[in-house]
Amino acid sequence: MSRSLLHRRTGLAATAVAIAVSGATLVPAAATAAPGGPQAAPWAETAYRGGVHVVEGTGEDQDVLDGTVFADKNHNSVQDQNEQGLAGVTVSNGRDVTTTDSHGRYELPAFDNMTVFVTQPRGYQVPVDEDNVAQFFYHHLPEGSPELRYGGIEPTGPLPDEVNFPLAKSQLTQSPEQHCVIGGDIQTYNEQEVEYARAGAFADLAARTDYAGCGVTFIGDVVGDDLSLYPQTRELAGMLNGPARFLPGNHDLDFDATTSEHTFDTFRAQLGPEYYSYGTGKVHVVALNTVEYRAGTAYTGALDDQQLEWLRNDIAQVPEDRLIVLAAHIPLLDYADQGAARHQVAQVQEIYEILEGREAVAVGGHTHSIENLREGDSLAGWSQLFGVEGLPFTHITSGAISGDWYSGRLLDGGYPTAIQRDGGVPGVLTLDIKNTTFQERFTVRGDGAHQMALGLNAPRYREWYAANLANRGSAPAFENPLAVSREDLAGGTWLTTNFWMGSTGSTVQVTLDGGQTVETVRTQQLQGEGQLVGAEWSDPAAVQEQLVHGGSVADRSMHLWRLELPADLAAGEHTAEVTATDVHGRAFTETITFEITE
Repeated sequence: MSRSLLHRRTGLAATAVAIAVSGATLVPAAATAAPGGPQAAPWAETAYRGGVHVVEGTGEDQDVLDGTVFADKNHNSVQDQNEQGLAGVTVSNGRDVTTTDSHGRYELPAFDNMTVFVTQPRGYQVPVDEDNVAQFFYHHLPEGSPELRYGGIEPTGPLPDEVNFPLAKSQLTQSPEQHCVIGGDIQTYNEQEVEYARAGAFADLAARTDYAGCGVTFIGDVVGDDLSLYPQTRELAGMLNGPARFLPGNHDLDFDATTSEHTFDTFRAQLGPEYYSYGTGKVHVVALNTVEYRAGTAYTGALDDQQLEWLRNDIAQVPEDRLIVLAAHIPLLDYADQGAARHQVAQVQEIYEILEGREAVAVGGHTHSIENLREGDSLAGWSQLFGVEGLPFTHITSGAISGDWYSGRLLDGGYPTAIQRDGGVPGVLTLDIKNTTFQERFTVRGDGAHQMALGLNAPRYREWYAANLANRGSAPAFENPLAVSREDLAGGTWLTTNFWMGSTGSTVQVTLDGGQTVETVRTQQLQGEGQLVGAEWSDPAAVQEQLVHGGSVADRSMHLWRLELPADLAAGEHTAEVTATDVHGRAFTETITFEITE
């Protein structure tokens, strides 16, 4: 007797105004079409739906789990007589890693509270359920979770006779061109915030068709502590045009678990493994759980010994000609929390050693900010805490779907402004990949064209900032933010450009009133210094919204450029044309008009 486990569940003109921020203007970038990829019939009509096939019964050997990975030609999730096993496919119990033999068979050591999963190989796709959540795993917890508020895992009983993993052939995952979407911190605390997410990033993703092969990986803080919201938040994945995978964050914990081995049981029951890997094109995605929590203590960024052993074993199976995408909730290292060990990963040096010599990029969430850190970038905190003098490869913090925890004014699109800690706006990250070369693309919620914010940082603004920093959410609006007095010019006024995906290697140039084009200066050089924090280093366009309407304060950023305006500018109206060029040579041009008053 057998059963299948089906886990239920624009372009704007360059001078257009995107958001009026207390009178300041956040100017959208010129629209760029989403890159094309292998095109197919609509996802909803063609998605491979099914589940892992668990053959019931008491296995003869309760210390060994076996099964088959097979090509599911008729998409019924069961290996029929004419369906061959697939050789050389990686299967793991979360510690040991093996590959299937010539008949698609595998064997793995079994132990209580393990999750067994298959690593999707290139040219195949695992099934998805009706909510588009990828089905590639089986939990083994004979007695089930201890009593937990949100349920955890139901008892699985003895080890089954077999756990078989169906795969369907896929041209989408065979293609060397992939578009991998990374969604950070959906973090819904209530049903209203589920609707904000629906109207925002999920509606945007529903309108896109370029990510069906790689899918979307949601990298933690799927909900905000209330795990009863998993079904509502999970249902949003049904809007996608590709498979959805999830990672846990520090707000996805069973806080009432008394031992660390059960702190993610409800997440696992509802969404999938704590960590895993999958292949698509010439990309190997490694999804890590970087949150460690022991009952009665604060969480910290770490991998336990078992996960670290699995990572070594998993990477050892990956051909050298693959790009490794390392996805995690708490980033390996980041700018926003560069002086705080618990918000970065303790084993970062060990991870670097495992990936030594590999083409790699790390993506993370958690910080509710956008960061694009390149090879060689360095900060004082990394050196002091971890002994890291420079990054060995690109590290990107994806920003949050929730932005700044759904704070701020409610916009016409049906979601709040939610401007983040760095002045960035909510959205999702896409890695556009050809073979092993990638380009990162940040797509702003509600307007994929939006790439930067322009503002003026004048003495009058800095005085307002100092007077109202303690009044966050109730400060009076900063009047006439695009008007600068002659006195302010003499006291130092900067034209600021917050280029959200800007990084080392990016440039920002300004042409004032059609005159000579000049380079601006990046405020944070990432050459081993510490953070520069305060009004002088802030994003005025973001802060003028945040202090008035609530949320974090963008008082630091690793992607802010500024140009000091000439003290002898004539009275009257002036126009600055700003061109931001990223490390890949893509240029975005915006204009800002301001007035000099006597």
